[in-house]
Amino acid sequence: MSAAEAEPRNKRALERQARKEQAGLLSLSLPAFILVGSLVLVPIAWLFWLSIYGNDGFTLQNYTRMLHPSYRLTLITTFELAFLVTGICILLGYPLAYIGAQLGPRMASLLMLCVLFPFWTSLLVRTYAWLVLLQRRGVINTWLMEWGVIDAPLKLVHNFTGTAIGMVHIMLPFLVLPLYANMKAIDTGLMKAASNLGASPTRAFWQIYVPLTYSGLGAGVILVFVLSLGFYVTPALLGGGRVMMWAMQIERSMAVYADWGAASALGVVLLVMTLSILWAFAKLTGASAATGAK
Repeated sequence: MSAAEAEPRNKRALERQARKEQAGLLSLSLPAFILVGSLVLVPIAWLFWLSIYGNDGFTLQNYTRMLHPSYRLTLITTFELAFLVTGICILLGYPLAYIGAQLGPRMASLLMLCVLFPFWTSLLVRTYAWLVLLQRRGVINTWLMEWGVIDAPLKLVHNFTGTAIGMVHIMLPFLVLPLYANMKAIDTGLMKAASNLGASPTRAFWQIYVPLTYSGLGAGVILVFVLSLGFYVTPALLGGGRVMMWAMQIERSMAVYADWGAASALGVVLLVMTLSILWAFAKLTGASAATGAK
């Protein structure tokens, strides 16, 4: 057999061997895929079933009741808070992560320790701490009045403002950590190369450094936004019942009215809207920025 005739046979044999290896690897990971898929998909399927099947059979009553103004107001409040908290976290978290990435190892570790410190205390304790700080006779109002900045206490709690402050404090580390890891991996030689080519520090920062941080920023934005949509404890305590989030509406449907169908429909709608926004975000910024992958 000549070399020209043997080459295609060898190529087909190598391809069959590669397919067998891929099938072997897939069979090894198949139990894990089934387990993870079941843990994710079965609860969602059960949720959807409860939302469309009641005592009288199939019904869309749980979805049509969401046209009521109270549900729309709750949904708008939820997304307003999620967008606001995400925006504030970007404004605060980006400079913080940048400073940490530029510091030496010891100072950067100290800064990250401060960022991680809230994780070591309970979410409930941190929320109560903000309740003490922000109330009418709390620390902040007392200091502002003693310094003559204000004449009467500010309304910083049991409203939209207090809820946003508490959520930003809790969500900020979720944006800083992936962004900081992304910034630490950027080659500093790129900024020096830009300077050698005549770019000013400002131009090099915006045109070289910032685009390289999109993957970390995207991962942080996704984390903060999705977690904010389902937040419950902080809005319930700092909102004082005047700020109603979608998660609180779900809890009320189950705990107060024992209406699992309505609660399930609320969960399905929130899930669909969240996935739609994430899909739009991925389309606008690219899948790599949305997932944090490079």
